[in-house]
Amino acid sequence: MNDMSSEQGSPASILLIDDHPLLRKGVKQLIELDTDLKVVAEASNANEGVAAALEHEPDLILLDLNMPEINGIETLKMLREEGVDSRVVVFTVSDNEEDVVAALKAGADGYLLKDMEPEELLNNLNQAALGKMVISDRLTTLLAQALQSKRTAKGPDISSLTPRERQIIKLIAAGLPNKLIARKLSITEGTVKVHVKHLLKKLNLRSRVEVAVWAVQEGIK
Repeated sequence: MNDMSSEQGSPASILLIDDHPLLRKGVKQLIELDTDLKVVAEASNANEGVAAALEHEPDLILLDLNMPEINGIETLKMLREEGVDSRVVVFTVSDNEEDVVAALKAGADGYLLKDMEPEELLNNLNQAALGKMVISDRLTTLLAQALQSKRTAKGPDISSLTPRERQIIKLIAAGLPNKLIARKLSITEGTVKVHVKHLLKKLNLRSRVEVAVWAVQEGIK
């Protein structure tokens, strides 16, 4: 899989996983208007979605949250357990704080609401395909408030971070995926993953998106 395909001239490949055929059709027609994006497969449930992801290795997966039998969170966990490293963006009607946090904790690379404007959706999909984290505007405030209220009394302590971990936090806040962070710092992607795991534990945060939001709050640039 190549998460930078749209930078190299070919469209970013997208897999749609949603149990509503009409919704899939509408999103596919919208995406067809953008020459930088291309739907390569569709699935109506978790098992179909995992099979399609393994077969097509898409750059990006647009995943519905509320599906019967196996929901989006469980589907996301299944994808990661199968080794699917496509970027996964949850696409849902739910702006519930718990759903947002659960999706990000499960490894989502973004969280977009279905009531967003078509142009805004295309813009976010392009950003996600290039490795940026995407989240609907009205949810960033909600996420920041959730972070604020769930901090420990002491809160994340930046002084506990190593210089390398600080470098990586700045690059996460800039929206770079592990692959580009590794390239920028001349280290392996595996090493970046180890650093990210350690800094999440030190800061008592649960996902890259929480790190990015925290970095913005703290003015880390």
